[in-house]
Amino acid sequence: MSEILRVETLKKSYDGFLAVNGVSFSVAKGELKALIGPNGAGKSTCFNMLMGQLKPTEGEVFFEGERITGHKPRDIWRRGVGRTFQITGTYQSMTVIENVQMALMSHHRKIFSFGSRAWKLYREEAFEFLETVSMQDQADRPCSILAYGDLKRLELAIALCHRPRLLLMDEPTAGMAPSARVELMQLVADIVRDQGVSVLFTEHDMDVVFAHSHHIMVLNRGELIADGDATAVRNNPQVQEVYLGGGTLFKEESHA
Repeated sequence: MSEILRVETLKKSYDGFLAVNGVSFSVAKGELKALIGPNGAGKSTCFNMLMGQLKPTEGEVFFEGERITGHKPRDIWRRGVGRTFQITGTYQSMTVIENVQMALMSHHRKIFSFGSRAWKLYREEAFEFLETVSMQDQADRPCSILAYGDLKRLELAIALCHRPRLLLMDEPTAGMAPSARVELMQLVADIVRDQGVSVLFTEHDMDVVFAHSHHIMVLNRGELIADGDATAVRNNPQVQEVYLGGGTLFKEESHA
């Protein structure tokens, strides 16, 4: 598979402290790749540099072969990179489908088309995105009464409205019940398979990571210490030391 994202020796320094130290990796087209590590490892800092919220101290980021290092987040988004966040950011006063319509209005550059006809715009298209995340039956419910897991699904639908070719997902299952975590990540895996979207995600739930990722990267103290498939990462001595003080990370038979 050809790469969609390439990161070269990325660094971020704060008053001499290296939050990210020389990280290099790539994400292939149609790949579901996890970036894991303990708290403070540098995962969110890395994500913020990829999306333009932070400017790297050193290093380069390329999307589809074009340099995007230091570009503004909106410019990167317009190029085809989407992102979801740990904390959902939906409009609670609107219905589910209205939130998706708002995202579509932004995508189609109609965000200022407010008025009596505004909420008729892109309703059919919005409904299709809700079908993708299995929320079509909740289209007209207010977001304020949704369960947290459903808010996460809605956030995914909103992110997909821009039809990203690469989606960055920061802790997509944080705060969700175990069964809802599995359902959401299976949904993401299905989207990767069916639509060819590439996904790079951070996650603390190792069951989710090992069950769904094509490849896994491990950050520790700002440095990349492992990058490979589930078996290679599970058996990596450095990874075992970071997570369990030298124990076995997971039993082989516990994960597909």
